[in-house]
Amino acid sequence: MRHPPRLTALLAGAALTAASTALVVTGTASGAATAAAASACTVEYSVTNQWTGGFQGSVSVTNNSTALSSWTLGFGFPAGQAVSQGWGGKWSQSGTSVTVVNESWNGALGTGAKVTAGFIASWTGSNPAPTAFTLNGAPCDTGGTTPTPTPTPTPTPTPTDPTTPPTTPPTTPPTTPPTPVTGAPELSISGNQFTDQNGATRRLLGVNRSGGEFMCVQGYGIWDGPVDDASIAAIADWKANTVRIPLNEECWLGLDNIKPEYRGANYVSAVKGLVDRVLAHGLTPVVELHWTHGQYTGNSAGCSDVHASCQKPMPDAQYTPAFWTSVANTFKNDKRVVFDLFNEPYPDRATSTAAQAWACWRDGGSCPGIGYEVAGMQDLVDAVRATGAGNLVLVPGIAYSNDLSQWLEHRPTDPAGNLAAAWHVYNFNTCSTETCWNDTLAPVAAHVPLLAGEIGENTCAHGFVDRVMKWFDDRGLSYLGWTWNTWNCGSGPALITSYDGTPTAFGIGLRDHLRTLNGH
Repeated sequence: MRHPPRLTALLAGAALTAASTALVVTGTASGAATAAAASACTVEYSVTNQWTGGFQGSVSVTNNSTALSSWTLGFGFPAGQAVSQGWGGKWSQSGTSVTVVNESWNGALGTGAKVTAGFIASWTGSNPAPTAFTLNGAPCDTGGTTPTPTPTPTPTPTPTDPTTPPTTPPTTPPTTPPTPVTGAPELSISGNQFTDQNGATRRLLGVNRSGGEFMCVQGYGIWDGPVDDASIAAIADWKANTVRIPLNEECWLGLDNIKPEYRGANYVSAVKGLVDRVLAHGLTPVVELHWTHGQYTGNSAGCSDVHASCQKPMPDAQYTPAFWTSVANTFKNDKRVVFDLFNEPYPDRATSTAAQAWACWRDGGSCPGIGYEVAGMQDLVDAVRATGAGNLVLVPGIAYSNDLSQWLEHRPTDPAGNLAAAWHVYNFNTCSTETCWNDTLAPVAAHVPLLAGEIGENTCAHGFVDRVMKWFDDRGLSYLGWTWNTWNCGSGPALITSYDGTPTAFGIGLRDHLRTLNGH
């Protein structure tokens, strides 16, 4: 949803005192070359993932000299490697020479400060590391070459071409289908289905637990209502298997406009605690970025505040990649945790054409109608994968996630091959009929798994979501109800009147349906 139904008083925006360099921190492979700080700069070059014909890497540079207001990193590939995409800087390549120029938001590089940029590149024959780097023309210490991982015999999966239908299933299916794992699964993608470690097909069916996106920035706390073990047990009693947890990037990153008790380590610890409790009940946690930094006052603006106090049309390049780098590093060792990149993009309200909106959605940068630099969906996928995280990633569409019409043509590249589509629908959305779902959702669901991350209606009834659930059930797709909060169901909408799981008239529809599907 675009707004919570209560707690409308917002904190006055305190001046940001965060460091001017917003780092896109990438993962490092073991054996990364680290130079002794003996010259104007020190470089760490790492290959974080490698497959036949391609690899993902990062370059970190530490400024050992006087502070810089802008920077240019240069190096040469020794064996004809070619960069296909990069982040954390503007990448270009001429022959074997690679140049990375700072973005507008990370140009300041103080003495002792480090900045990291990541990339994906191709290779043939061999993939030796570069041995010479420069920062603004000055040579950097490198400390030797970086060993690269041995490629696996099977290439890393890449997304299916949208013009190619899903792989035809075997003529003779297995006699006995795989047994689903007990508890929350480690989710992967097989064709257009979610699967667990045993290869069993899984559906994500459950609820949203709102609060973590707005309480902290409004200065009231971290959660709206209890998130203790009893409250999660009540969700499990509905026979839900998934809980989506909306978050706030300023609270996670600990920016100074947030009260100390609700930001940084305190906020991260609270989120980790909730994720652990969700997992303890055998449910899948979906951590999702809901509210972000960046001032937007254009069409359909939720607020005029630069801070993360409302839904913005797109993620910001200043903080959102750093948010996802941190979140991915926090949860990358537990593939049961799912990442939902951004709640409800709406660049289509700011731009004049659908082509501009979808280009902004995927590539970010300077988008028409949006006054801050945007992080596109590709930037966020890159930030997650640069940490080495292989977790399932959900990518929403435009028009408040209600439009997937060009999702296949514009979907980000994922070197891990673990990317699915996310969609939202309410009775008041444009795409709220079976005709629209058949025309725009069915083609996407034929190629990749599809999760309706939010379904709901503002009627305090469940006739509309009953139709949504039937359409998704008929196709074996996934959905989550909005929201497990005790709000007025007409303005929320809300599923419950009490955190013991007592449903609203709207919530009865989802509860009874989940119990029918999964038994009670």
